[in-house]
Amino acid sequence: MFHQPVLKNRRTLLERAEKFISDIYFTDCNLRGRLYGDSWPLDSLASFLSEKRIRFTEATKQNFAPYKVGDTFGPTWWTCWFKVTLTIPESWRGKEVHLRWESDGEAMVWRDGQPVQVMVRIDQDVKALCLTHVVTLYVETACNGLFGAGQGSMIAAPDPNRTFSVQRAELVVLNSDVRELLTDFEMLVDLVKELGEGEQRGYQALFTVNEMVNLCDPFDPNSYSKARSLARNFFNQRNGESQHTVHAMGHCHIDSAWLWPYEETIRKCGRSWVTAIRLMEKNPEFVFTCSQAQQFQWVKSWYPGLFSQIQQFVEKGQFIPVGGTWVEMDGNLPSGESMVRQFLEGQRFFNQEFGIHCKEFWLPDTFGYSAQLPQIMQGCGISNFLTQKLSWNLVNTFPVVKTVKNNKDKGRANHSAVLFGFGDGGGGPTQLMLDRLHRIKDSDGLPKVQMSSPDKLFSQLQADSALLCTWTGELFLELHNGTYTTQAQIKRGNRQCETLLHDIEIASCLALCRDRMFQYPVERLQELWRLLLLNQFHDVIPGSCIEMVVDDALKYYEDIRSGGAALLNDACGALCPKGNAAGVFNSLPWERHEVIQTQDGAGKPTLALVRVPSVGLSPVKETQPATPVSVTVQADGTVLMENGILRTVVNKDGTLASLCLISANREAISDGCHGNQFVMFDDVPLYWDAWDVMDYHLQTRNPLHEVVQPVHVVSTGGLRGSVSFSLRISDKSTVTQEIVMDAMCPYIKFNTEVKWAESHKFLKVEFPVRVRSANATYEIQFGHLQRPTHRNTSWDWARFEVWGHKWSDLSEHNFGVALLNDCKYGYSVHRNTMTLSLLRAPKAPDANADMGTHSFTYAIMPHTGSFQDASVIRCAYNLNFPLRLIQCTPDTLPWSAFSVSTEAVILETVKQAEDRKGALVVRLYESHGSSVVATLFTSLPVKEAWHCDLLERHDSTQPAHFTSEGVTLNFSPFQIVSLLLIL
Repeated sequence: MFHQPVLKNRRTLLERAEKFISDIYFTDCNLRGRLYGDSWPLDSLASFLSEKRIRFTEATKQNFAPYKVGDTFGPTWWTCWFKVTLTIPESWRGKEVHLRWESDGEAMVWRDGQPVQVMVRIDQDVKALCLTHVVTLYVETACNGLFGAGQGSMIAAPDPNRTFSVQRAELVVLNSDVRELLTDFEMLVDLVKELGEGEQRGYQALFTVNEMVNLCDPFDPNSYSKARSLARNFFNQRNGESQHTVHAMGHCHIDSAWLWPYEETIRKCGRSWVTAIRLMEKNPEFVFTCSQAQQFQWVKSWYPGLFSQIQQFVEKGQFIPVGGTWVEMDGNLPSGESMVRQFLEGQRFFNQEFGIHCKEFWLPDTFGYSAQLPQIMQGCGISNFLTQKLSWNLVNTFPVVKTVKNNKDKGRANHSAVLFGFGDGGGGPTQLMLDRLHRIKDSDGLPKVQMSSPDKLFSQLQADSALLCTWTGELFLELHNGTYTTQAQIKRGNRQCETLLHDIEIASCLALCRDRMFQYPVERLQELWRLLLLNQFHDVIPGSCIEMVVDDALKYYEDIRSGGAALLNDACGALCPKGNAAGVFNSLPWERHEVIQTQDGAGKPTLALVRVPSVGLSPVKETQPATPVSVTVQADGTVLMENGILRTVVNKDGTLASLCLISANREAISDGCHGNQFVMFDDVPLYWDAWDVMDYHLQTRNPLHEVVQPVHVVSTGGLRGSVSFSLRISDKSTVTQEIVMDAMCPYIKFNTEVKWAESHKFLKVEFPVRVRSANATYEIQFGHLQRPTHRNTSWDWARFEVWGHKWSDLSEHNFGVALLNDCKYGYSVHRNTMTLSLLRAPKAPDANADMGTHSFTYAIMPHTGSFQDASVIRCAYNLNFPLRLIQCTPDTLPWSAFSVSTEAVILETVKQAEDRKGALVVRLYESHGSSVVATLFTSLPVKEAWHCDLLERHDSTQPAHFTSEGVTLNFSPFQIVSLLLIL
């Protein structure tokens, strides 16, 4: 074929090729317009609308009314079921026939009672269903898109009144030779764009695709083979042996809830995974990785036939469960024990259903990674970790990302992963993606691509591990730091339910040993734990979800509270003989001497100072404080409060003019400043509203000064002194606070209620303190870590808002101040100002986020020595784990089940072993950052003690050193130790 040589103009040649395959331009004469041949109408199309998500068997019993293409249905979150009957024309025999269905809702096709295919627009590519004879189908269409139904933008609050329609429903003949040629064209065009102007191989692709346009006549199928031959010649030019290898794994990251509710996720799993199964049937080499045991549980319940097929392909090694956790949880906010239970529930589910234990932790899309994750992973039999979110860092590029071009380990590691498939909203891989991968599996100028598995990838990386760089400490995501505060009710529910489940398990274990009739609530506890773990998904506990999800999450917390209260009541009732005297249960592993609220003989609330032994109980026997609390209103209207440990002066606006540690005669509040200063900031991020708070918000600091009700005395002293006040935040919002000083207590509590109706504002409280230190310390899971208080480098500066759990501390030699809380996670310590983040007010994706009334408590604790020596960690536990009132007889003796010989080691968990009724699992960790020998004492009838891992698999070669004195254990800093105690 002869033609005039063309000018080497990259733009015109590239755009020419793009228009030749465009689905918008020139479809009357380009190749894309030839994809479908003849069409044929359906025999009938009928529908019915359901407000609820119902199962297939119920749907088929409904009354279906005729539906006309183009008619609307809805609104958002409803479901429209379609009944489709069709007959394939006899003249089409031998041709590839598809049902062409175009709708703006997500659709699942059912045939013979089973889900068989997904039909949804994904990236303008219409998925089609191959048919061979006369059939009746049902199409379950969700009234939402792949990413929910945001009004105006993807992350905006959903439009509740949106309507949907089916724009096309017909039978068509698919020209498969056109489909194959289109794939060649698409791949070459993409290569031209990706390789850019600096690569010779890119220009080879450009001139190849231009010559294909010259050879291909869209109206002459006989010309297609010549064009395809050019493409084959290009792709068949091979690589050298040194080329980088990419391990391709099909994947479908499905957020367990995000811009859609939990219930819709169940259907997203069904739709996505049935697609994966169909691809496996057609492509025996196709491998699909899939995480989150909760989602497998949903599919097992709702789609048992599909689940059976999944089990078959798991056995074949094509459908690979990964991750080992119940959900892909947030990496910052869950407690250490919650993280252990994510793996415990996940690994046990995968083992029971598929006979496997996952070897890799799979967390591609979370908002940070705790420094304790490696130890927790390894304790659960996992040595490998996969994520990609660190490539989102706003300031500093993290030194490992997955792409070959940006790979920071060039020369060290010649293997990387690519997870392909539509994700977040589901969808997964497509046949087109597989066809594309097949074309470039070994093509010159590109990395080698092989269909692989996590095992193969990590085995290759392990072989080169001696050359790889390492990272110590947390992987801090420099983005999404607003999620430490957004949706405060979810944070509060999480902390309270973690505490409640901890106490239920300990009380139930003690009840087992004190009452032979008591039954440990195995199944009910698992139900409650799984609800809590579900809410720890990385778009729920961070608060980056729509209002429907928030409502579901808060309902689950209420279910845990109500169900848990009944379990705790049953367990406490079995701890001692029932009587009419008041008793106290202490779930923490140290003796506590605290003021509690109880009732007098007439049933009126009263206070008592009680002493309760470690992990045990005691009748309420009032003790007298060494120094009673005194409260004095001074001439200038300020209030002076003292308890022998602390002395504070509270201003009329509720700020602290002074906070003195009496024994050291040290003032904690910085000169010329006030503690407990509420401050407001403007809070408008660049885009991710519920997710991000930007550094520039710090420039908009506005202290609150307008007093609604000045400080006045509520409790006059003795066992408790307290004052109360109210401030105006705006004409819509107020804060009311009671400042509480208890006898014998080394910290002051601030019981706070905020009526909050703001928009894009951020409320914090500040304590400028007389302490100078380059680093502040924050509690994390099973330990703590330090972060800078300065902004020397970009890495320091990016930590202007950080996360922590129950406490943070700023200490210099021999003096410091700790800030404790009962449900907050956002902190900032800059120079000498300690700040706790309280409330945000984003408007997307939940337009009503955090609106309403909030209750929470924080506390301030000045101390001598280090925070370890000053028992800051114990005080933070005390604030979060209240002493529980129980009923007992007046002659009940104080009783302790467990104690630990050193304050450095904390007994975190006591529970019944998963697979052994006559055994307990206890979990301890070293909390000070020290190497220490500790003895665990117990009064329970223990006959053997064994070391076990976090999955409770005991090591028969590692009996614990157990004597009548207790179990002696060696700890390295922050080490977690689990024991199996045989009763």
